[in-house]
Amino acid sequence: MKSLTVIGAGISGLTCAIYAQRSGFRTVILEKAGGPGGVSTSWKRKGYTFEGGIHWLIGSRPGLPLHDVWTETGALGAGNPVFYKDPVYTLIDGDTVLELPRSLKKMQKTLGAFSPEDKVALAVLRFHVWCFTFFHTPILDKGGLKVRHPRRFSLPEFLKMGPALLLTPYLMSISAGRYIKRFRNPHVRRLLEAVVDPRINALSLIYTLSTFDSGDSGYPEGGSLRMSQNMADTFTSLGGRILYRTPALGVRKTADGVCVLTESGTIKSDAVVISSDARTAIDKLFEEPVQTRWAKRLRRKMHTAQCMFIALGVRTDLSDCPRCMKIVLRRPLEAGGLSFDSITVNNYAREKEYAPEGCTTLTCILSGSTYYYWKAEREKGLYKQRKQEVIAEFISRIEEELPQTRGLVEATDLATPLTWERYCDTFEGSYMSDWMPWHFSANAPIRFLPGIFFTGQRTAFSGGLPVAAHSGWRTAQILCKDFGEEFIRK
Repeated sequence: MKSLTVIGAGISGLTCAIYAQRSGFRTVILEKAGGPGGVSTSWKRKGYTFEGGIHWLIGSRPGLPLHDVWTETGALGAGNPVFYKDPVYTLIDGDTVLELPRSLKKMQKTLGAFSPEDKVALAVLRFHVWCFTFFHTPILDKGGLKVRHPRRFSLPEFLKMGPALLLTPYLMSISAGRYIKRFRNPHVRRLLEAVVDPRINALSLIYTLSTFDSGDSGYPEGGSLRMSQNMADTFTSLGGRILYRTPALGVRKTADGVCVLTESGTIKSDAVVISSDARTAIDKLFEEPVQTRWAKRLRRKMHTAQCMFIALGVRTDLSDCPRCMKIVLRRPLEAGGLSFDSITVNNYAREKEYAPEGCTTLTCILSGSTYYYWKAEREKGLYKQRKQEVIAEFISRIEEELPQTRGLVEATDLATPLTWERYCDTFEGSYMSDWMPWHFSANAPIRFLPGIFFTGQRTAFSGGLPVAAHSGWRTAQILCKDFGEEFIRK
């Protein structure tokens, strides 16, 4: 039996490890943190759960190839049924309230009634979203690989995706913000800006809306904590081992295998899969920084997706408020050297076990490049003070917009890019790479050296959990092919 060491128990590492273990490898995962999930994680403060990983999950709808991956790895099952929120977003600007329904037909009707001047823009949006209704990420078996339960991809299935493929180059050429600017009504623009970061390409916006309309992109009960723990449980039930609080300090190629250096000694195996951030790994895990052509391109071309994550535990029941609110602020919020005139707030009042009875968890992601701001504040000894100042300002804005919360916030947290860097060793504290207009991400190869592989977000175009899972699956297939093993899905 061949031995495998996987560095990192994030979604890509767990996916790869599960399929590898099932396919006959003796696998161990080394994880720096105290639990699974990587950047897709949640944590607790004073009885409140702060969901920092999932807001919707592509592949949650049965019948999709990606759904098979989620079920085969145990990520989704009977213990975490999927809920499909509707509306997906609600804009709140003073007395103005505007909803974004999941259904494409209802979306056009709702927004059209609110903004007749955008009739043409809405018709174009509906057509573009409809083109992607039948689109999904093909998960194809690698050629020449022996596969038990091979996947099938039919010609009719491919032809249904034709309109999306024809439209893709145009949507990749412009930003989501530029696409949204065609709408005349400022409230409609604000609402659509809640779906994806306006800086990334418009393909992300249209594809996301299409997943809502097709009945995909739900939220699994228990969120990222339960989902990643399910995967870890699947892996260990197959005989795999996870060594928590065991960071990998280095990777060394030897004549008869690969060694991983840890604080407690050296782990030798036939192969190593690096599922931690490849951008960080090429500088830190090897004896010398990797200087291949792709590594230089990765350093030069990669755009990091950074954010600040703010969470509040509020001693009141906000179940009468929308689940996801795009709130236009009366006063801008200054945070991390950036200014925000609106915020998107996730309301978990209806989620079981996310807060004490009668209480509510609220979270907010503020997107933007703030790593070097926070790094400078830390070097000046002002990091904790600046975090408290941001939390105080955020609470004041929430209390202005949701006065029923005034004086009732009893738990808080703020994660900055330095938080992700500390716990996950991600480059510039990013959670993935941004997919900018006409920008094809510079990626690390899956197969680096004989016996050394990469997997995860930096090996493919950005896209969150679906890309992480798909990457882990692909890496496991390449691993099986290289070592002459049959790939076993389930």
